[in-house]
Amino acid sequence: MAADGMDSLSLLISIGLSENKAHETLRNEALTALLREAVVQAQGILGPALDKTVGTLLYNVASRLKDPKHLSFLVGYIANKKIVTDLQLNAALEYVKSHPVAPIDAADFDRECGIGVTVTPEQIEEAVEMAINKHKAQLLSERYRFSMGLLMGEARSKLKWADGKIIKNEVDLQVLHLLGPKTEADLERKPKALKPRAAEPEKKGKAVVVENGEVYQETKSLMEQLRGEALKFHKPGENYKTEGYVVTPNTMNLLKRHLEITGGQVHTRFPPEPNGILHIGHAKAINFNFGFAKANGGICFLRYDDTNPEKEEEKYFTAIRDIVEWLGYTPHAVTHASDYFDQLYAWAVELIQRGHAYVCHQKVEEIKGHNPPPSPWRDRPAEESLLLFEDMRKGKFGEGEATLRMKLVMEDGKMDPVAYRIKYTPHHRSGDKWCIYPTYDYTHCLCDSLENISHSLCTKEFQARRSSYYWLCNALDVYCPVQWEYGRLNLLYTVVSKRKIIRLVEAGAVRDWDDPRLFTLTALRRRGFPPEAINNFCAKVGVTVAQCTMEPHMLEACVREVLNEQAPRVMAVLEPLRLTITNFPAPHQNLDVLVPNFPADETRGFHKVPFQPMVYIEQSDFREVPDKGYKRLAPGQPVGLRHTGYVIAVQNIIKDASGRVQELEVTCTKSEAAEKPKAFIHWVSDPLGCEVRQYERLFLHKNPEDPTEVPGGFLSDVNPNSLCVIEAALVDRSVYEAKPFDKFQFERLGYFSVDPDSTDTKLVFNRTVTLKEDPGKV
Repeated sequence: MAADGMDSLSLLISIGLSENKAHETLRNEALTALLREAVVQAQGILGPALDKTVGTLLYNVASRLKDPKHLSFLVGYIANKKIVTDLQLNAALEYVKSHPVAPIDAADFDRECGIGVTVTPEQIEEAVEMAINKHKAQLLSERYRFSMGLLMGEARSKLKWADGKIIKNEVDLQVLHLLGPKTEADLERKPKALKPRAAEPEKKGKAVVVENGEVYQETKSLMEQLRGEALKFHKPGENYKTEGYVVTPNTMNLLKRHLEITGGQVHTRFPPEPNGILHIGHAKAINFNFGFAKANGGICFLRYDDTNPEKEEEKYFTAIRDIVEWLGYTPHAVTHASDYFDQLYAWAVELIQRGHAYVCHQKVEEIKGHNPPPSPWRDRPAEESLLLFEDMRKGKFGEGEATLRMKLVMEDGKMDPVAYRIKYTPHHRSGDKWCIYPTYDYTHCLCDSLENISHSLCTKEFQARRSSYYWLCNALDVYCPVQWEYGRLNLLYTVVSKRKIIRLVEAGAVRDWDDPRLFTLTALRRRGFPPEAINNFCAKVGVTVAQCTMEPHMLEACVREVLNEQAPRVMAVLEPLRLTITNFPAPHQNLDVLVPNFPADETRGFHKVPFQPMVYIEQSDFREVPDKGYKRLAPGQPVGLRHTGYVIAVQNIIKDASGRVQELEVTCTKSEAAEKPKAFIHWVSDPLGCEVRQYERLFLHKNPEDPTEVPGGFLSDVNPNSLCVIEAALVDRSVYEAKPFDKFQFERLGYFSVDPDSTDTKLVFNRTVTLKEDPGKV
């Protein structure tokens, strides 16, 4: 049966689509119509029966071709078996994209798309053999750990139109012939690279991947990734070469004007909604948008998507910019969606005039979901919609009584998204001027167009809005940027939504948005996470299409890496035990001990620490009856005091009435005159009192929002031991001038940061991370 006599479902199945894929395709009416046309044309050449290879190629043409005027040309090549591989089809689609206006030169097209090129098995065998011989020594050394993709790439570079599967099979065959079958050694895990030494300058600024406490090979920074081959983005002005981009008769003129304005410079934007504090997922978006622009000599706008006055507050605007700059980025300009309200309204009027939008009176609840009923007002005359839209602007309707909707179907099947809705809430910038506000679906692409954005970088959930993005720009005949989607960054053991954080605050589980147990960026800054560590973490995660859900210890490893270089060492005692040195070498004067700020590099300076007859050590560094293997202070077991050059030994144990150890009397001996002790412990003398806050995970389960994992809801999963406050800790006097956010390594204890709660009389420290990952964490 010919295609024009088939129902659409049978047609799709007849060309090789599965029933599920066919049903999914049918939701896209435009694609179905174009595919039917392609099949009819192919059947006119090949007859009613089409094989699966031809069917697949036809499907790819219909789903990826954005200019239908080239359909017959490409279908003819497929039906006449001139285009027979995906490689050729990809090249053909690229060719017609880059020649949207001029008639196609068949000879040039054939040459660029490999038409008529035959690659013989002998040619593939020879190309693979040459690649293997080139790397033979390394192959024999590394065996199956060698990157076989390198061999395939070199063979492909010599044979552009060869089938990749055939090349891979030939590589596998020749490597097997050279190396023989895999041995047990080949199947072992790849050896881990040693942790790079901090003193090596060429390593500085690069992150290492730490997983389960082990260090793997160094990764490239995000800037290096974005300069390299990680992202195959279009060049400014070559938007039409991007997969899925829609080309109109005016596209090339608009792109030319875009290039005249931008000078061919990359333009990106970071567009947060000012209705909450940024979290760790936003750090990836900030790094990607600002980093991609910076890596390519471009500019990035900070644009507030302030179209919902009910949820926006001035404190969020300030906090967002503060965090962007804290992460090391300076916006080219700070803009607001509200800057463009007048232009957006004018375009909405034009959209109605062009027959692409209408005023609708369906209620919000009626149009929710993926299968809402069609609007009975969809075909309302443009003149009527113009009058009603003006009435909406003048406040003649109540909230929810009317919306402006666009006439299109999105990828996810959503029909006619809302462009404007009524809200009688004053706007923080425009006051009472407007009572109608544009939606994200309407605003975002048009603001990108106005700012001449070249690369509109969005997280994956906006992929379903790509069609409306392109449709709206083209419906108004304005410059259309390219939308690229990438996977979100999520962390386990946390929640980041504004609504849920507010519930945590109201329940008393956390203090506020910047509580150091949260993973908002203000909270991480307060806890002491350096911005470089967050940026390194984003670089390590990379930019992928897949969503990334990471363990918090991966981020903490990046923090240790940076703080190891940045945080000077000081000594502090969290649970003090007093020691009196009975034979102190200078009983009538104080001694000062010089402590290096960075023991691995003493050129970075020293600080003085007083050393007096009375010192304090950690209670855990003494045991009256030590267990086997205990190496610290005990009767008959001396220890060294770090940095003093002395070894101390217990002479007398003083206890209170309950038998609790209150004080130790000890003697000291010069290190060179004493037997080498089993351990050296930290201490303080004439110290400052301070408060120390130690943090653990806020939630007990990896996915506190998952009802199968936490049936009682995320509030029931709060860890009751997530905060431990030590009010009587001691720290050496060298930190007395420390300011909020100053960072230190407390020797043997961890990395700590000065909290803004500190006063002139008492410092408060947050433990940022421990010195090493807790092996007990799962």
